[in-house]
Order: sequence, then C-alpha cells, then structure tokens
Amino acid sequence: MKEVLGDRKAILLFMLPALLIYIVILLVPIVWSSVYTFYEGSLIKGFSFVGIQNYIQLFNDSNFFSSLWITLKFTLIVTTGQVFLGLMLSLLYVFYIKRASFLIRTLVFFPVVLPTVAIAQLFAKLFEIAPNYGLVNSVLTAFHLETWVQAWLGQPETAFWILCIMEIWKAMGFYAVILYAGLMDVPEDVLEAAKIDGAKGWKMTQFIILPLIKPILISAIIFSLSGTLKVFEQVVALTGGGPGKSTTTLSVYMYQHAFTNGNYGYGSTVALFLLFMTLVVTLIVYKVSWKDQT
Repeated sequence: MKEVLGDRKAILLFMLPALLIYIVILLVPIVWSSVYTFYEGSLIKGFSFVGIQNYIQLFNDSNFFSSLWITLKFTLIVTTGQVFLGLMLSLLYVFYIKRASFLIRTLVFFPVVLPTVAIAQLFAKLFEIAPNYGLVNSVLTAFHLETWVQAWLGQPETAFWILCIMEIWKAMGFYAVILYAGLMDVPEDVLEAAKIDGAKGWKMTQFIILPLIKPILISAIIFSLSGTLKVFEQVVALTGGGPGKSTTTLSVYMYQHAFTNGNYGYGSTVALFLLFMTLVVTLIVYKVSWKDQT
C-alpha cells in the first residue's frame, strides 16, 4: 500500500477519472457560459458577437440592481433565520428534550424532504384571500381583525416576507440536524466543568458551546449562503418573481432573460456575476473564520 501511495503516477491514475468528471460537470459549463457573455441571441435566432456590450448593459441595468438588492436582502434575512433557528432547535434537542427529541427532530426535518412546489402551494393556501380566505385571513377574521385581512401574496411588501418565512421554515430542520451532530461531539466533561464554574444558559452557549462547534457553524452558514444566493424554484413556485418585480432574485432575472426572452448572452452575464458573488461571499466567510482561529 505504501508503495502505491508513494507512486505519483499511480495516484494520478486513480484521481484522473474523478478529475475528468469534475472538469466536465463543473468547469466546462462555466467556461461555456463565460463565452456566451460575449454574444447575444439564442439557439433559434442564432448568435452574434457583441464584445463587452452585455457587461456594459449589466452595470447600467436598474432592474439588475433591483434584483441584486432583493437577493442580498433575502440572503441576509433567510441565512440568519435558518442558522439561528437551527441552532436554537439543536440546543433544545440536546439540553432539554434529549433522547425524546427523535419525534420532534423528524417532524421539524420533514419539510426538507417535501417538494418545493408542494410547500409553495401550502403557503399560497395559508395566505389566500380569494376565492376563499386562507387560514391566516380566517384566523384574523375570527379575532375581529378584519382590517388586517389582505392579499398577502398580492402586495410587494408582504410577498417578500412570506417568501422568507417559507424558506426559513423549509430548511431550518436541516441546519438543526447539522448543528445537533456538532453538539453531540461536545465533550460532556467540558460542559460539567463549565457548570461547576457557574456557567449556564446563554453564557454557557456563548463562551463554551459556540466556540466548540464553530467549524460546523461556519459550514452551516456557507451552506445557507450558497443556497439563498442562488434561490430560484421557491420564488418561481410561490410568487413567480412578483408582484411586479418585488421578489425577482438574480437567478429568476437570469432565467427570464436567458429562457423567457431568449437572450442567452445577457442571461449568462447575470449568471456569471452570481457565480462570482457566491464565490466572494464564501471566501469572505472562510477568511473571517480563519482569522478568528489564528
């Protein structure tokens, strides 16, 4: 075995299939998409070379900046909600419910395995106003709060927040399970020593538990950031990017240009910007976490 591991040709031979698959699946589409950014048109209309015109259009497009702002706002709110509630749930599992947490963990994790379209339909029915009131408007009516009854998904101010709530609810069980696994690795004797020294509640969490599960916490944040920056099917299934453009994220904006308007070049430019933005955000999180460790 040592002879094989010491042979660079043998290592290269073993790695080559995986490397080729990685290049074909991941890098080739990125390079292909980058080439499209210098063209306009589609497979049906044909392509024409436009140089950097798509990039100039991108930085002069007010709708693009509107979608960018919506994406960043959505990412900040949903990532905070998913990781924070996931952490609270994992603490609840480990320190309060303990072994009886299996049923609660299963129920909270259940939305993760549900199809996004089914969840979007569920939320659409919950906040429905016509032809019949959904659960939310019915409850408001029952408590004589008729002035609060409204078309929740028909207004820009409320549609965005319902989209955020739906995404947080759907994924918080996933982050609770990840952080629960991290908490299970926290040494029991460390917790007992902290209790003897008088640490409890939030102080125990802040000074003992969070530093010990920091690598898992950083991974959870990166998972959530990459998922929320690229959010697409949740928006399409619940609001379709509307009303107006109030929930049009960068992914939806890219789709509209590339596939609805048939402009692959500009759609690819938006997609490339999204790729670099995700990469930069991930590197920043890594760098900040690395600084704290050194």
